[in-house]
Amino acid sequence: MANVELEFQASAGQEDPQSRPLLVLGRVQNLHRVPWAQLRSKMEPRVTEEVWQAALSALNPNPTDSCPLYLNYATVAALPSRVTRHNSPSAAQFLTRLIRNCLPGGTNRCILMVCERSEVFASACAIARAFPLFTRRSSASRRTEKKTVVVEFFLVGQNNGPVELETLKCLENATEGVRLAARIVDTPCNEMNTDSFLEEIKKVGKDLGITPTIFRNAELKEKGFGGIYGVGKAAVHPPALAVLSHTPEGATQTIAWVGKGIVYDTGGLSIKGKTTMPGMKRDCGGAAAILGAFKATIKQGFKDNLHAVFCLAENSVGPNATRPDDIHVLYSGKTVEINNTDAEGRLVLADGVAYARKDLGADIILDMATLTGAQDRDNSPSSCAGLFIASHIGFDWPGIWVHIDIAAPVHAGERATGYGVALLLSLFGRASEDPLLNMVSPLGCNGDSPEDDMGRDSKRRRLV
Repeated sequence: MANVELEFQASAGQEDPQSRPLLVLGRVQNLHRVPWAQLRSKMEPRVTEEVWQAALSALNPNPTDSCPLYLNYATVAALPSRVTRHNSPSAAQFLTRLIRNCLPGGTNRCILMVCERSEVFASACAIARAFPLFTRRSSASRRTEKKTVVVEFFLVGQNNGPVELETLKCLENATEGVRLAARIVDTPCNEMNTDSFLEEIKKVGKDLGITPTIFRNAELKEKGFGGIYGVGKAAVHPPALAVLSHTPEGATQTIAWVGKGIVYDTGGLSIKGKTTMPGMKRDCGGAAAILGAFKATIKQGFKDNLHAVFCLAENSVGPNATRPDDIHVLYSGKTVEINNTDAEGRLVLADGVAYARKDLGADIILDMATLTGAQDRDNSPSSCAGLFIASHIGFDWPGIWVHIDIAAPVHAGERATGYGVALLLSLFGRASEDPLLNMVSPLGCNGDSPEDDMGRDSKRRRLV
């Protein structure tokens, strides 16, 4: 999967399934709405209309199902016909697994996604998760041949018609952001240390024409970032605070995204056990998601000031490690007594959000982190950790603060998901110049009036 290139096209071509394996995806009711004339050029003579109709009749998704059309070269797969209130209407959470199970290997492959226009963005990001960039398998490392997966959308419903070129460009940038975030999270700390993460930030900055602001090691201590410095000072690769800033003319408000970038979490001197430490390379998932989202957001045009703040450290064990009972002075000026060095995430984020308020003058501060192991089991520990972070912004601060704990969805099994990229793009879509991101924004497509919007003030209505 690491050498797979995703291409979003208005038309995926007319090659038969023997030369280009084809996977057709969608809900059964939508698949029935695809006219055979749309499929004939992609399937005949290997697959006839009778075979196609018979396959559709045989599909019985519970929650998903698939049916081969021609050996392994052509397959139709069905998403759940109904979704609960806990799921996205697109049922995108099922797409990644279906693609991995149903799309055969090969140099060139094609996915035809049948859905409504409102589901295009979520579906594209879910498709991207099926093709992770990171691998260190010996057999894979010897393969240099690039593989291409072409993705075409067939839109059904009231707002159908071809997908516009500007939409395809948005999908390309969004999925690149998802795959970038997943690659960083999948990469182990012997490769993705704080130095390496800074290089990733610099690459994105160079691509966007932005020079990052970076504070490292002793400079962190001198400037008062006692949280980031205290967590990372025992590691071989020193901690850092890095900022990418987008400041367009005419901006009317300032937004800061603050990401937890713990490249590895041993727990420090309050060391984790042998069963809970594996997988802690994923503790940089918040910062990785913000980097991927920032790159995609700026490429698609963002009208407000946007700062991406990365709090980078390795929570390691060594002679200089923070001890329980140590007291650190954080950037907010507050003192914190340490009683568990494995609660390091809130310390680095506290410095990040305080910097966003004091130095960046943010009106909206969002922090994203793989913060608490209890995130998917209990609300209360996550809430306590979040409120700790908020206290370093100040409860009297008049702006908007959003705390997103992504400890559970940052991975599925052994692989990273790139979770958080699509969420940020859609959450802040109203500030984008891109029509698709405007549409997928929570308030971008439903026409809610201010009176209907849960009593939020005008600034809050605009973006979150």
